[in-house]
Amino acid sequence: MKNDSMKAQYRINEQIRAKEVRIVGDEVEPKVYPIVQALKLAEEHEADLVEISPNAQPPVCRIIDYSKFLYQLKKRQKEQKAKQVKVNVKEIRFGPQTDDHDYNFKLKHAKGFLEDGDKVKAYVFFKGRSILFKEQGEVLLLRFANDLEEYAKVDQMPILEGKRMTIQLSPKKGAPKKVVVSKSVETSKNVSTESKDE
Repeated sequence: MKNDSMKAQYRINEQIRAKEVRIVGDEVEPKVYPIVQALKLAEEHEADLVEISPNAQPPVCRIIDYSKFLYQLKKRQKEQKAKQVKVNVKEIRFGPQTDDHDYNFKLKHAKGFLEDGDKVKAYVFFKGRSILFKEQGEVLLLRFANDLEEYAKVDQMPILEGKRMTIQLSPKKGAPKKVVVSKSVETSKNVSTESKDE
């Protein structure tokens, strides 16, 4: 299906409507040719005349086997897609009265996430009357951001959303990177140790 949509994007041979075209590539001398001559050259090379820039004046063409051209195009698109960096957001949950041991455990995980190039969304969850400790939650998140200063920049300062106070951090350019690839931490549970928090 993808190849069909690619084919529809490019005119070849007799489908090309221009009276003259500019041929590029190593196959022939790059210059402007009348369409009749360009088609003849393609035939001599046992290849196709492929219009690669229809909006240029005159349109730009290449002499190449059309199936080979589509293959190269598909391969290039695949490579470009692979180069695109996928940014994940990892969540880390605190309670308003998180102790130092638990805090340091989560801080260590946050450093690992940032070294991997992931964003970190840390939040304090206020259960029931613990909402009274929202100032403590804000202090904890600011301390968290400060302790990660070498690794991250703050995208969003602490903000209260319902029962959650959230801060968001992004990896800092030039920050330390993980040298050894360690086993990825299961984050679907958001690195949470709730027994001490609540």
